[in-house]
Amino acid sequence: MRHSTDIGTHPDIMEMRARYEAASANPTMQTADGLNMVAGLYLALSPWIVGFQNLTGITVNNLITGLLVSMLALSYSSAFGRTYGLSWVAPLIGVWTIVAPWLVRGATEGRTIINNVIIGAIILALGLATMRLGMMQQGRTGGGYERSTGFERPAGGFDRPQQS
Repeated sequence: MRHSTDIGTHPDIMEMRARYEAASANPTMQTADGLNMVAGLYLALSPWIVGFQNLTGITVNNLITGLLVSMLALSYSSAFGRTYGLSWVAPLIGVWTIVAPWLVRGATEGRTIINNVIIGAIILALGLATMRLGMMQQGRTGGGYERSTGFERPAGGFDRPQQS
């Protein structure tokens, strides 16, 4: 028996997408995504706002990671059903932003460190909130089995009587 690895052929794909779209419609989730997008834009522009644009390595780092966080937040808010698998990336970028001043050459100025630690902690917290809200919505709507009909639908997609 050959199994397809394409999620598009999964028998419950519409239910799964509806579940994650409902999660992204949650006002708390929208707020977290919006704040994460603003935090990412700030991170991208922070070398010019705080005034450390002469430190080339950290300037490029903050620009790239900030734009990445903003794009992730935009994708979470517009299509969480298709991007929920990437929700772990934003907290990881938050951690990287915190440690980057010590790992990127020439970025040991006090204002650079303070800026990155604060905005990295914010991105980390908002990214964890996005992950948590997505998991809560998934857990609240069930585990993928239909029990209302008396039949359960296993991963293979065929129906069989429920065992009590």
